Amino acid sequence: MLQTVFVSGKTWECDESEGGKQQKFERRNSKHKEEVIDMPLLQVVIVLIVVGVLLWLVNRFIPMQSTIKSILNAVVVIAVVIWLLNLFGLFQAFSNIHVGK
Repeated sequence: MLQTVFVSGKTWECDESEGGKQQKFERRNSKHKEEVIDMPLLQVVIVLIVVGVLLWLVNRFIPMQSTIKSILNAVVVIAVVIWLLNLFGLFQAFSNIHVGK
């Protein structure tokens, strides 16, 4: 089933798979195709919990200087916030930047 969705000022075509669980979005009227896979909210929460537990384990069991620990915490929090903003379509600045070929 194909339906058109308007998100963040862009028009997308949504093609649902047979089970209806995973949706594939393709940007319409663009020079190159962009594909976005819909990530369920439960999966986002699980990723946040895993990142939080890993950060807690590093802070709790790996001995390091407090300044290094605070820098590590800040880097992880900033990375997670940027990832969340990009995931929800509120931060589009890095969408055209690609590493590698």
